[in-house]
Amino acid sequence: MGIDPSELTDAQLVKELETIHRTRHDTLLHGSADALNAHTERLRQLEQEYLRRHPDRPVSSGRTREGARSRTE
Repeated sequence: MGIDPSELTDAQLVKELETIHRTRHDTLLHGSADALNAHTERLRQLEQEYLRRHPDRPVSSGRTREGARSRTE
């Protein structure tokens, strides 16, 4: 499953996240069930590590429920 996300530098973690998000669609459409499960687990691990390191990351108001609702009004 790759290197434990907690052992990655911030730059490595971001690169891994960029790569896994880029390959997600193809894995969903064309990967086996095992490949999709492995991809999902790795994505979860990487995202959890990012959130652990950056609990106070800025959140765009348009990415909240309230912000999304205001766009449709």
